[in-house]
Amino acid sequence: MKTEQAKRGFVLDELLKRGVTTAQSGTSIMDCNYDELKYELVLASFREIDSGVDSNKWF
Repeated sequence: MKTEQAKRGFVLDELLKRGVTTAQSGTSIMDCNYDELKYELVLASFREIDSGVDSNKWF
């Protein structure tokens, strides 16, 4: 599907911008499917949160 491939490409580009090249499983993100890439993007976005700022603390 064209749409699925476009979504995968977008998420892949976002991961590459953040410097993510390997998934948590140890495989290259180039070999991951769309759902795996979405998961990796969520993890990468959590890593970017600055926990030193009071408004970003969980509790």
